[in-house]
Amino acid sequence: MDSYDDRGVGDGNGSGGPGVDPGSDRRLRTTPPAESAGPPAPVRSGIAGLSRPYQIVAAIALSVIGMIACTHLAMVFLHVAPSNTLTKQHGKAVDDWVYPEFEQNWKLFAPNPLQQNVAVHVRAEIAGPDGRRTTPWMSLSAEDSRGIRGNLLPSHIHQNELRRAWDFYLNSHDIQNRPNGLRGDLSERYIRRIVMLRLGEHDYGGTVERIQVRSEVCSVSAPPWSTEKISTKPNYRVLPWWTVTPADLPGNAKEAVK
Repeated sequence: MDSYDDRGVGDGNGSGGPGVDPGSDRRLRTTPPAESAGPPAPVRSGIAGLSRPYQIVAAIALSVIGMIACTHLAMVFLHVAPSNTLTKQHGKAVDDWVYPEFEQNWKLFAPNPLQQNVAVHVRAEIAGPDGRRTTPWMSLSAEDSRGIRGNLLPSHIHQNELRRAWDFYLNSHDIQNRPNGLRGDLSERYIRRIVMLRLGEHDYGGTVERIQVRSEVCSVSAPPWSTEKISTKPNYRVLPWWTVTPADLPGNAKEAVK
């Protein structure tokens, strides 16, 4: 008679031997290997984490907001900028956008940049061995420009002396060249001293007896892409002849004061 142990060895039920659970063997065979599992999917955030329809809606919304922001900045820039071709053509549209919610009480440039070229000219009456003669008009502003162009450190004299002196004269005289205040005589003597200082750098072969000053004003021409029509014809303001006195000579300034 076979024993209990002998029957368990060769019973043909797929058991590997005594004490082995057949169910545990099936679980081992059906579990996939650990190395076959892939890495976890990355977590997407922001617009990329949305579905395709929501991504399209978000992109359109951001584009509209960006266009509105750029339009607002452009309108405010044109509002505070000096008068130019765009503001002249579309000024009403700019004002309708800005007023009243976005009104600005400041300007981009103060004062506004010059839109005219102003040159100061002088001519002199010379008394020489051959009698009196009048020199051609000489541009003092052109001489200052030559001293500035190509100069990395231009002097204050070349940049501002003549320009500020001429502005001083215009602000202290009326259109008939009559002083409109106590500073009129001072501005006239300032101009005469500057002119004589500049003429002293040239040899005219005689003595300067009289001088005459004028200004040439030309509007800056419109850019090629503009349809604005601007006349660039020069306008002149001619001052009367001035007789040179010792006070007009820089070297005799101290004696003139005495």
